[in-house]
Amino acid sequence: MRLVFMGPPGAGKGTQAKAVAEHYGVPHVSSGDIFRAEIGNKTPLGLKIKSFLETGALVPDPITVAAVAGRLAAKDCAQGWLLDGFPRTEGQAKALDEALAGDGKKLSAVVNLEVDPEVIVERMSGRRICPNSKCGRSYHVLYIKPRAEGKCDACGTALVTRKDDEMDTVRQRLDTYNNQTAPLIEYYQRQGLLVRVDGSGSPDQVRARLFEQLKAVVGR
Repeated sequence: MRLVFMGPPGAGKGTQAKAVAEHYGVPHVSSGDIFRAEIGNKTPLGLKIKSFLETGALVPDPITVAAVAGRLAAKDCAQGWLLDGFPRTEGQAKALDEALAGDGKKLSAVVNLEVDPEVIVERMSGRRICPNSKCGRSYHVLYIKPRAEGKCDACGTALVTRKDDEMDTVRQRLDTYNNQTAPLIEYYQRQGLLVRVDGSGSPDQVRARLFEQLKAVVGR
């Protein structure tokens, strides 16, 4: 099984992707994790990636594709994998298709978690985290409230809002997604690979819908 997970920031891709990967017994491959591993291991590729990230620039497609291809060639991916955070552009999608075709393989399905943009803004802008590096618990002003307002239940540290979760930043991230990644929905729809999943509701509700639709596609 070879799956790609798509969806706007805040749609819950990471949470659901981990559950699906565990259920099917395949590695959960995140482009962000790949980048961190390459940088941490100080590989030549990692040094290139680091140089782009440090300036706030997007990592160019050829470098991203090379990093992902190297990870998918690892032994633990021989029986399949789940890609989360890649591809992000049509160029990356075509490069992935070509790499798979070269090995006589193809994608099993592409899952797209669909959530109303305003729901995403509410989800992300309401998140609060504990900045204590030894704790790091997450909360939400509506859904996961701390016992004492503004303080971590575990260590008492004042909770903060990550810059990525500030409302203006969230809207900018959604705009970037709509411009760069959303066109992949049509790309995979044309190939008959797209599985649309309603991402609204609780994580358990989304997971139930997701597994039901995947079962119809992959047969288990």
